[in-house]
Amino acid sequence: MSVTARDIITYMESQRDDKQRQELMRFFKTGKGDYGEGDEFLGLKVPQTREVVKHATDLPLDDIPILLTNRYHEIRLCGLLLLVWRFEKLSAKRLTHDEDAINGRDEVVTMYLEHAEYANNWDLVDLSAPKILGRWLMLPTCLGDKTAIVDSLANSDNLWRQRMSMVCTWMTSRQGDPSWCLRYAEMHLHHPHDLMHKAVGWMLREMGKQVSMDLLREFLEQHVHEMPRTALRYAIEKMPADERDYWMTR
Repeated sequence: MSVTARDIITYMESQRDDKQRQELMRFFKTGKGDYGEGDEFLGLKVPQTREVVKHATDLPLDDIPILLTNRYHEIRLCGLLLLVWRFEKLSAKRLTHDEDAINGRDEVVTMYLEHAEYANNWDLVDLSAPKILGRWLMLPTCLGDKTAIVDSLANSDNLWRQRMSMVCTWMTSRQGDPSWCLRYAEMHLHHPHDLMHKAVGWMLREMGKQVSMDLLREFLEQHVHEMPRTALRYAIEKMPADERDYWMTR
């Protein structure tokens, strides 16, 4: 018998761990005024959630929003990881130009974007955006202008949508295309939130590592005087100590 969304929710709720729950609520800043204010946890670790996903891959796509909109962080993560699994299955090399696979990938991306605000903490974004949006950017699609779609995330007033637009570029950089990272690093360079400073620096560092350190240096040469120090520290983290010192004193 196929698993249902209700089966998943019932099982995950039965695994509640109150001690771990308190630790997660502190770690993910769920207090008043924090970025994760009001988020609720069951106390499950990520490997536990991944194990649930392994046994729920036959869940119909139309049922995944029941998980994505759930009150509990780990259940939302389960829904996101099921979308990742489905997208990756449809992204096998032999299916790159397959019409049914293209439509299937587009359905996953559409669902992901429609529920983006429910990926409302950095781990939910980081575990899903590169493997769904980032991979999609490198594949055929029928959804239209990819740049316009990601720009709409970057230009939204939602922190998590904005972070999606930045961290999805991890995958494009891994595929040798630095343009997405450079575009959104510039767009978010003056973002007020520390979580975006970290994301910008992290993606620039990955772009330098995966594509070209000279491109990273060019970006720093142009923007070092206006970059938040957190973004700069993340961007230069893998450079030799003397070069890190040079950029920090600039």
